[in-house]
Amino acid sequence: MTERQEKPKSTPGARKSGPIKAKKSVNAGPKAKRPAKPGTAEEPASRLIDQRIRDLGGWRGETLARMRALILEADAAMAEEWKWNNPVWSHDGIVCTGEAYANVVKFTFARGASLPDPSGLFNSSLEGNTRRAIDVREGETVDADAFRALVQAAVAQNRPPAKKAPPGASEAKPVRLLSGGNPQIAKADGDAPVQAYIDAMPGWKCDLGRRLDSLVTRVVPDVRKAVRWNSPFYGVEGRGWFLSFHVLTRYVKVTFFDGTSLQPVPPGGTPKSKDARWIDIYEGDEFDEARMATWVKQAAALPGWVP
Repeated sequence: MTERQEKPKSTPGARKSGPIKAKKSVNAGPKAKRPAKPGTAEEPASRLIDQRIRDLGGWRGETLARMRALILEADAAMAEEWKWNNPVWSHDGIVCTGEAYANVVKFTFARGASLPDPSGLFNSSLEGNTRRAIDVREGETVDADAFRALVQAAVAQNRPPAKKAPPGASEAKPVRLLSGGNPQIAKADGDAPVQAYIDAMPGWKCDLGRRLDSLVTRVVPDVRKAVRWNSPFYGVEGRGWFLSFHVLTRYVKVTFFDGTSLQPVPPGGTPKSKDARWIDIYEGDEFDEARMATWVKQAAALPGWVP
């Protein structure tokens, strides 16, 4: 009688026999870099914008391409980004975005409500306190020079404030304010004394001074600047001065030295003021920047005042 052979009992926790699968080594080396998926933000932004232009085609693609070129011409340091599935242009912060819809191509300026727009390019999102937009429809064109100027103004608006002097550094003496709050600035030529005057203009007048200075500089790129009689003066080399402004208690007076030759003639003036005419701007006034730009352009083309 043969003895019955019993199967050995499996011990708890013992692994069943069979082929052993090799485990992946945890330290198998660096993973291969995954290639960027086409049509995602992993691609370079400029390539994605190129693709968006091709995908749109027709008038919308042409519009996006044309306006993109103007944006890059306006600022050599402009960066192209891809956010929210749309092109974005930035310099020290977002300047504007480009969005394509069925009937318009929209260019939204992140801080458009604070930008001077003498040509009236903004025609959309006008009710907000921050953004403004330009809607371009089929068959429409946008004034290239005015648009480039708007982009440059947006870049300037994004510029970070000047750094404070380190502790212990000598600080400039505060500017003395004369009668009516007018800053006392020594007679000098150049942009620096004009900016010192504007920085010292009290309250809301300071922002107005910056807007006026920016507008004149944009309309007359080669403008000559100086401070005379505690007022900023603007002129053209070899032709004298055409404009000045001055702080008074409740308003800022903007004077055109040959104002009687302007069309339309600025409203301020008396028989004693001879050729000079002016406009007084009070707090809360929304002066017509387009008209102001027209006056500045006309005045700069006339023979200026030579003291």
